Amino acid sequence: MTQFSRRHFLKLGAGLGAVGLMGFPLISFGAAAKVVVIGGGSGGATAARYIKHYDPSIELTLIERNPTYHTCYMSNEVLAGDRTLEQISFGYEGLKKAGINVVIDEVTTVDPAAKKIATAKAEFNYDKLIVAPGTDLKWDAIEGYNEDAAKEIPHAWKAGEQTTLLRAQLEAMPDGGVVVITAPANPFRCPPGPYERASLIAQYLKEKKPKSKLIILDAKPSFAKQDLFMQGWEKLYGYKTDNSLIVWKGLEDQANVTKVDVKTRTVTTDFGDTVKADVLNIIPAQKAGKLAFDLGLTGDSGWCPVDFKTFESTKHKDIYVIGDACIAGAMPKSAYSANSQAKTAAAAVVAALRSIELPETSHINTCYSLVGREYGISVAGVYKVGTGEDGKTSIIAVKDSGGVSAKDADDTTRRAEAAYAHGWYKNITAEMFG
Repeated sequence: MTQFSRRHFLKLGAGLGAVGLMGFPLISFGAAAKVVVIGGGSGGATAARYIKHYDPSIELTLIERNPTYHTCYMSNEVLAGDRTLEQISFGYEGLKKAGINVVIDEVTTVDPAAKKIATAKAEFNYDKLIVAPGTDLKWDAIEGYNEDAAKEIPHAWKAGEQTTLLRAQLEAMPDGGVVVITAPANPFRCPPGPYERASLIAQYLKEKKPKSKLIILDAKPSFAKQDLFMQGWEKLYGYKTDNSLIVWKGLEDQANVTKVDVKTRTVTTDFGDTVKADVLNIIPAQKAGKLAFDLGLTGDSGWCPVDFKTFESTKHKDIYVIGDACIAGAMPKSAYSANSQAKTAAAAVVAALRSIELPETSHINTCYSLVGREYGISVAGVYKVGTGEDGKTSIIAVKDSGGVSAKDADDTTRRAEAAYAHGWYKNITAEMFG
C-alpha cells in the first residue's frame, strides 16, 4: 500500500469532507418529519447529531438500550492499565442538549410496513429509520464457547464488564504465566484490534510480569498492518528471538482454534494441537447485531446489504443501516468508517425527506493502533462509490489516496502517531457525545 504523510491525508480528507457535503443546506423545511435512530454508538450517535445539524426541524429520536456507552477503541489501554474504564465511558446528555430526544430503552419490535417501533416502555412512528446494530458474536463458531463460557473466558470485544474481567485476570496471573488470544477470520469489527490488544498486554507483561508469554492463535494467514506490528514487536518485545514476549501463529501454522475447554483454559486447533493458558481471551467470528436479523436486514453472509450511495437497506425501504453491521465494500469495520457512513446516511435521509438531490459523497477512514505506550502506527484511506474488480458497483478505495505508516519511521514519528491516536479519540468522541 502507498505510504502517505499525515498532513497530506488530512488535507485530502478535508477537501473531500468526510461526506463531501459542505454545501448541504442547513435550513428547516416546514412540517416536521419523524426520524428514529436505533443504536447510540459511533454510527448512531453521529447520525443523530448530523440529522439535527442538517435539518433542525426534524423530530428526531435516538433509542439506545444502555445509559452508558463504552468505546471498544482505546479499551486495549484499559487492559494495559494506561486508561480506566471510566475514561472510555460516555453518556447522552450532550445529545439531549443538542435537541435530540434520547430514549434509554430496549427495542422489542419494528414494523417496517407500518413504520412503527415498539420498545419495552413506549411506541414510536417514523418516516425514516437509521439502524446501527453493531455486531454480535457467533457463539457456535468454536466448540465449547458460548455466552456462559464468556463469563469465565472473556472475549472483551464489547467494552465494559468484559474489559474489566479480562483486566482482572491479567492482574491476577502470576509472573511466568501464559496469555492466549485467539483472532477470528475476516470480516470482523476492528481488523487490527487483536494485535493492538496483544501489543498492549505485552507492554503490561514486560513491565509487571516479564517472565510471562503471550501467544496469538490466528484463523488468518495474515492480518492488518502485519509488517508494522511485527516491526514494533521486534523493537519492543523481542519478537523473533528466544526471549520474545509475543508468539504469533497463523493459518499456515494450523492455528485456527476449533474447541475451548473452559475448565482447563485449553484450546484445540484444527490440527489437533492443544495450548493451555493462564489467561485466555477468545475473540470469536462475528455477524451483524441481533436487531439486524430481527428486522430482516441481513443477507446470506450475516451482514446487511445496502445502497452504497445512501446506506438505505436493500431489504426494506426507508431503513438505513450503518456501521459494523452493513456491507460497505472496501471500507473496514471501524469507528471512523461508522462515523463517515453516518454522515452520509444522515444527509441521504434529509435529502429524501425534502426532495433534495443528494450531493456526491465520499468517505475517509483512519485507524490508529498502539504497539506500545509511545509507539503508534496507522492506516488511512479515502473511499467512493465506483466499480469494483468484479465489475459491480461498490464502495472502493480511491487510488493513491492513503496508505500506512512508513516502516522506516524514527522514534519521534512513532511517538507522534501515538499522540495522534489519542487526539483522534478525543475528537471523535467529542463529535459523537459532545
